[in-house]
Amino acid sequence: MAESFKAACIQNNAEREMAPSIAALTALVREAAAAGAELIATPEMCTMIEPQDALVLEKAVAEEDDPGLAALRTLAAETGAWILVGSLLVRCEDSRRVANRSFLLDPSGAIVARYDKLHLFDVALKGGERYEESATVRPGGEAVVAPTPWGLLGMSVCYDLRFAYLYRALAQAGAGVLAIPAAFTYTTGKAHWHVLVRARAIETGSYVLAPTQCGVHAEGRRTFGHSLIVDPWGEVLADGGDEVGFIMAEIEPAKVQAARRMIPALEHDRAFGGPRVAAVEGRKRQGRG
Repeated sequence: MAESFKAACIQNNAEREMAPSIAALTALVREAAAAGAELIATPEMCTMIEPQDALVLEKAVAEEDDPGLAALRTLAAETGAWILVGSLLVRCEDSRRVANRSFLLDPSGAIVARYDKLHLFDVALKGGERYEESATVRPGGEAVVAPTPWGLLGMSVCYDLRFAYLYRALAQAGAGVLAIPAAFTYTTGKAHWHVLVRARAIETGSYVLAPTQCGVHAEGRRTFGHSLIVDPWGEVLADGGDEVGFIMAEIEPAKVQAARRMIPALEHDRAFGGPRVAAVEGRKRQGRG
């Protein structure tokens, strides 16, 4: 296993059409590779953010026909970098829904692993801001850890971030780096993004690579930005702010084991019963007259 490596997180602003999004993403990946990144991670839905459900289903194509995946596979081979494709909206077999699918590509452009987003973003926020991802997306059914030259990488996508048990399972399966590509809304990102990403790193003693979208997209949809690279002690090594670009940091796998030795919480799980509703003794006494 290599002692350390440079990882980059791309921060882009995807359009509702794939072609211009792919062109902009391609330039950013090349810049990150030229800066020395050996593992490059892109955000969720990195080649298309389409706010209209009907148009999502119309525009999505099967994995083998996806121009974004083809372009990124070519880029991996061109740059010699590993590429974590945050996610693409890939047409499912029945064509009535898509998969929100992440891919890990090796330096030849081969697909090493696939992961379909488990938890779907169905929420109603203040001011009438609503999202119903399940209207178009079919949820995945399994967690995935993927092999890299630097150890195992745990895969996830965006709203998965709020489900701590997933990351505990990934870390206990051997992942020392957790990927959390996202397109976090501005509203939820401003309130929760930094806290949740740092918490996932701290509670598992893992590095976190969290590339995300930024800015205003079609029909006024706004994403938060602030792509993050966080170390196993919860320190933010790089923050992408709110502009298109990329961030980069040195990843040292030995620090994962060091953090887990100091606080071996992953080894301290205990079975427990319940939860039960505890009786309130004071009320019982009062009820006896």
